[in-house]
Amino acid sequence: MAEEKKGNAIVETIKTVVYALLIAGVFRSVFFQPFWIPSGSMKDTLLIGDFLFVNKMAYGYSYASCPSIIIPRLGINLDAKSFCGWADGDNTRLLGGEPERGDVAVFRHPVNGSDFIKRVVGLPGDRIQMKGGVLHINGTAVKLERDGVFTEVAEPQGGMRNTPSCSNAPVGRGGICEKEKYIETLPNGHQHSVLNIGRRASDDTPVFTVPEGHYFMMGDNRDNSTDSRFPQEVRGVGFVPYENLVGRADRVMFSSAGRSMLFFWTWRGDRFFKGIE
Repeated sequence: MAEEKKGNAIVETIKTVVYALLIAGVFRSVFFQPFWIPSGSMKDTLLIGDFLFVNKMAYGYSYASCPSIIIPRLGINLDAKSFCGWADGDNTRLLGGEPERGDVAVFRHPVNGSDFIKRVVGLPGDRIQMKGGVLHINGTAVKLERDGVFTEVAEPQGGMRNTPSCSNAPVGRGGICEKEKYIETLPNGHQHSVLNIGRRASDDTPVFTVPEGHYFMMGDNRDNSTDSRFPQEVRGVGFVPYENLVGRADRVMFSSAGRSMLFFWTWRGDRFFKGIE
């Protein structure tokens, strides 16, 4: 009798675990997707080590809404197309909502399927150009206001151990790394912070006309972002199809400046539950 009860207890435990995983899978697939910030392309809006949930309901659902399961150590590499590839290719969405200019959005790279997070600056039909480091939309420069200096320690950051670029370079390890900070105002009135390191080739671009059903994405850390200014052929992003959007990032839930979230002494308490502008 005791063995029977023990066996039943084990079965019930397994059921509980399976049900929990199914619920978590549905929650992740339908409502929100967790996302860690791995690079500095969205500083200072988002920092390396920020953790957030992406709101999938904001833009509706497409093949990109399906989860990817990638565990290199176990040889597992299941992309969203592995689960929902049947829905890929028509550039439409179920219960679709269109992003607004200024949204911070997660999307799947049009070629390699990796998750990227950038800001939506160009809508279908827009003409986008950078002139002297200033964003121009439909022939008009956006408003830029100087907002002091963004500073950080010049040292390896996050799990990828990337060292930041600095406008006051060269800066030795442990020194104070600076970037010029501006407030950018988009045509719809949306304001957010952007950073400038120095003169770069990407400060001056040709005019990009955004095709219908596509969006132009840029990082807020303008001189350290691989985005729509760079064509896909040179490992850029190019124009992002509507169906490749995963969701909108609204709030940082947790943040850690260390290599692991377990390093509690590196937690950034001031960024917990911080709204994303």
